[in-house]
Amino acid sequence: MVGTGPAGSGAAAAEPSGFPSGGSLPPAGHRLDEADLDPDPLAQFRRWLDDARLLGLPEPTAMVLATADGAGRPSSRHVLLKRVDQGFVFFTNYGSRKGRELDANPRASLCFPWFAIGRQVIVEGDVAKITRAETEEYFATRPRPSQLGAWASEHQSQVVPSREWLDRRYAEVEARFAEQDVVPAPPYWGGFRLIPTSIEFWQARPARMHDRLRYRRADADHPWHIERLSP
Repeated sequence: MVGTGPAGSGAAAAEPSGFPSGGSLPPAGHRLDEADLDPDPLAQFRRWLDDARLLGLPEPTAMVLATADGAGRPSSRHVLLKRVDQGFVFFTNYGSRKGRELDANPRASLCFPWFAIGRQVIVEGDVAKITRAETEEYFATRPRPSQLGAWASEHQSQVVPSREWLDRRYAEVEARFAEQDVVPAPPYWGGFRLIPTSIEFWQARPARMHDRLRYRRADADHPWHIERLSP
């Protein structure tokens, strides 16, 4: 699917795990073995995310979020990962298409497409809203224009008359909060947490004989098992 290519020109601050010194990419044929993996898939994900950051990938926290409605009709889009704790946390308008689909069918898949370094991570699991306190804590860290944008895009994913209409909405919101130092989180906006039941680590190999190692468990109360998948 993807191969390895030249690394970015920026020098890495530290040697990424599993890579040669100097921040270069793995040589052709670099293996991913079961013995290379951390027993905890979330720890292993953080390790790979650190590699992506050190090697200068643009938007390393960008992920494809795939959802489906109650009838099983799928949709996907890029969103940004904001936290990894016991799961993968992202934020959105709860009234958006993805928000409505997750209400109707609270399962999803994530894909981190780190093509430039010949890696992908594919996550599946159950999704639930985070607490309001968590949402408000994160919203307070967002740049003010992004906070205002969340209010201006109250009707996310719905048809609007024009770009000018959107710009007027933003101007109205900007005026509304002009005298307030703190912009509160909109009541229709917040976070979701995907609790994984499956995490696959994919690494490119020659002849498309890629390494695919998957952690799998029945639910959060069961241990993780690691299995190798055919490329």
